[in-house]
Amino acid sequence: MIYLTTIPSKATPSLQPTGSSRRRSVTSPRGQMWLLGSPSPGGARGLGGVGAGPLRVFGAILIASLLGATTANAQDITPLLKEADRYRMSADNLQVETQVTVFNTDGSQDKERRYTVFAQSERKSLVLMQSPVEKGQKVLMLADDFWLLMPNTQRPLRITPMQKLLGDASTGDIATMNWAGDYTGQVLGEEACGPEGKATCLHLSLQASRKGVTYQRIELWLGKTRHEPVRADLFVQSDKLAKQARFVMDKPVNPTMVSEMVLIDQISNKKETRIKYLNRKERTVSAEWLNPMFLARNATLE
Repeated sequence: MIYLTTIPSKATPSLQPTGSSRRRSVTSPRGQMWLLGSPSPGGARGLGGVGAGPLRVFGAILIASLLGATTANAQDITPLLKEADRYRMSADNLQVETQVTVFNTDGSQDKERRYTVFAQSERKSLVLMQSPVEKGQKVLMLADDFWLLMPNTQRPLRITPMQKLLGDASTGDIATMNWAGDYTGQVLGEEACGPEGKATCLHLSLQASRKGVTYQRIELWLGKTRHEPVRADLFVQSDKLAKQARFVMDKPVNPTMVSEMVLIDQISNKKETRIKYLNRKERTVSAEWLNPMFLARNATLE
């Protein structure tokens, strides 16, 4: 005979038989439930006359099944993120000419800047500022470490990936293009891509796999068929919604890459910041360019 019991707080439970049998009782740790016939907390043979062997095997099979399902869910999202990443970064090592434009809430243009971004493998990037007011400034990203290098100084300044470059575009928005390597998560289901409801997207909920990323949580919507990025809600470490992003593709039919990322500030001014990718080409830079001390000593690289 097998008995089940749920242990109430500060009480010694009574065991209710699942069939006709005499009543038995057992004292167990507070708040736990024991399946009698399985090993007791102290390692003794369970009560009720049922050996621990079959139940131990059943429990092992159940746990293995649950772990297998969890592992499968974790693995299923990685191919989706890799496909989405390819629309933003078509090769492991790229040179990307980038234009950032800030618009006021009335639609008028506020500011505009140009950047050359060398996005390299292993989470390394170098940003060269090209506009006259910023010429000579550089941002270097090596995994979780960010440095700002100013002209006429030989001391790199440590900064954070959330530090603003222009408008709502941060150093992390410009320098990093890798979701698959920085996030884990799950597919929440299928839903409309936007308020117009004309297309169906996959809704992914992403959590940062390390502390140094720009956003600790991302709610991401991908196209159901081609898995291109459509829009995202970007949350900072306090789990506050910082920005909403919209991704503009190069072609409405059979898109191949993201041509523009539009950011809407959700904290202060509600301004719109457009990050436009003017040109991409494969390029691997010299290892010296990814050294903060070398950059501090060399004002020009080419």
